[in-house]
Amino acid sequence: PCWCIKISKRPWSKDVIFSDELKRGLKIEKTLEQSEKTILSIMYTCQIEGKEAFEVIKKKSMFSEEAINSKIDELIKNQLVNEDRNTLTEIGRNSLCVVLAGGVFDIIHPGHIHTLNAAKELGDVLVVVVATDNTAVKMKKRRPLHAQEQRQELVNSLSMVDLCLIGQEDDIFKTVNHVKPQIIALGYDQVHQEKFITEGCKKIELDAKVARLESPIPESSSSKIQKEYGESIHGI
Repeated sequence: PCWCIKISKRPWSKDVIFSDELKRGLKIEKTLEQSEKTILSIMYTCQIEGKEAFEVIKKKSMFSEEAINSKIDELIKNQLVNEDRNTLTEIGRNSLCVVLAGGVFDIIHPGHIHTLNAAKELGDVLVVVVATDNTAVKMKKRRPLHAQEQRQELVNSLSMVDLCLIGQEDDIFKTVNHVKPQIIALGYDQVHQEKFITEGCKKIELDAKVARLESPIPESSSSKIQKEYGESIHGI
């Protein structure tokens, strides 16, 4: 089952018996340095995309090659990274709390920024899924101004986002199962019901928590911007 120290508020009962692996994971979660957490997070997102991690770590972390190799050696020793130096072990994956959020993200506005910042604060890695063009039409009753690849590139450029993926049209839980988040964050205005999400996760045997996020700027929305500017927004 998925677990995450960061959002678990209740103290563990002395009567609960953890597996040796979970005990080790809990210990590592408390002692990991930020640099090690950064490397694990990048390795995780590279695994999702099927990329080689080393060059991405070097680019995103600004660590020297020597420092990266030294950290990876230590992570292998602690059984967090596999001998291939590119993928996480089960313990390594469980040391990260992954948050999944989704939406159309056609016109980025302050409400989006606040919501995504709040989602990132719930865990270590934030994965965002943008709706396909066809799904966006179903959700918004209009074609998006930007194609799905453009929206993915835009969201990927946001500092709080670790990875942005384009969603699946036929079954949202295919992406959920691919990412396997511990937390699924819903925006204040998203139509998905928590029960629908939790029941869908149970069907794929994923123990994920659902967090409903609130926006301090409820009047800030893509639909409102579109309504106020009308067709003239296409020329902005």
